[in-house]
Amino acid sequence: MPRARTRPTSRDVAREAGVSQAAVSLVLGDKWRGRVSEATAERVREAARTLGYRPNLAARNLRLGRTRTVLLVVPALTTEFFAGVYTGAARVASRHGFGVVLYPSPEGIGPARDPFASAQAALDGVIASSMAAEALSAIRGDQLPLVMLDSDPAAGGVTVNLDIADGVRQVTEHLLGLGHRHFLHLGADVPSWTFEVRARELEARLRRVPGTSLRTARSPISIKGAEAVAEAALSGHRPTAVVCDDDQLAAGVYKAARRLGLRVPADVSVTGMDDLALASAIDPELTTVRLDAELFGERGMEALLAVLNGEKPSGTSIPVHLEVRGSTTRVP
Repeated sequence: MPRARTRPTSRDVAREAGVSQAAVSLVLGDKWRGRVSEATAERVREAARTLGYRPNLAARNLRLGRTRTVLLVVPALTTEFFAGVYTGAARVASRHGFGVVLYPSPEGIGPARDPFASAQAALDGVIASSMAAEALSAIRGDQLPLVMLDSDPAAGGVTVNLDIADGVRQVTEHLLGLGHRHFLHLGADVPSWTFEVRARELEARLRRVPGTSLRTARSPISIKGAEAVAEAALSGHRPTAVVCDDDQLAAGVYKAARRLGLRVPADVSVTGMDDLALASAIDPELTTVRLDAELFGERGMEALLAVLNGEKPSGTSIPVHLEVRGSTTRVP
């Protein structure tokens, strides 16, 4: 009966590459820079590939006191945006031997039950959206290394933010350039820093322009909810432009406008924020600010890895871009 093939060990890799086991450990643990040469590191990697060597992660994690598992806390997955955040975070995590557990708050926004008997024992760190911040208290995530997404930098801690203020600037300048002076802000009815920034920045920019007016209405983040709120808001003193906090809200404005006999953009221009697939599916296609969800997730994971390594993460905001499409036009 043939003998089962034994699993190659780090000692086998060291013998194959002609180096010490310590050098193998440095190279495969990605800690070789400044300690061994590039040529030696490549020789070790080639030997590991040839032998089919895979490190025993369970033993290494036990030795280091790490699980190499990160929790990503987000609102309920009602759009693809947070799926993109997960994709980006998982891509970076996999390159460093980490796994990402996605934890959408069951109620979408607000408290959530603890999915772990002990989060501190099961996780190395947490990445959390400010929209699901209350869920952190349930899982005691704030007692772990933590990176907050779209969160107030002034509150302290490590944050990774999209440049939402610049997105609002781009929207405002675009609409003002088209001659719009009477605005409705359809804001998300969610207590979150990112939506506070949108409201504050829009108001501040319009205040600088003589002859402008701004009304604000709040809506749940859903097409149906936005339709009802927008229909009421558009039935009174009608704005020439509606600035929405989210593409779903903009889709609700489209439906409300149609019910009222208004044409987009001939009677009212509409803008969104996110650039979801929905933005290109509705007619006319939506002028909206593109937020790079995957890059957002990548930067969040990179920041957490820096924290875990005792390093200071980069504090730069992620650029956003206005996609001008068919839902905005000049005031007649």
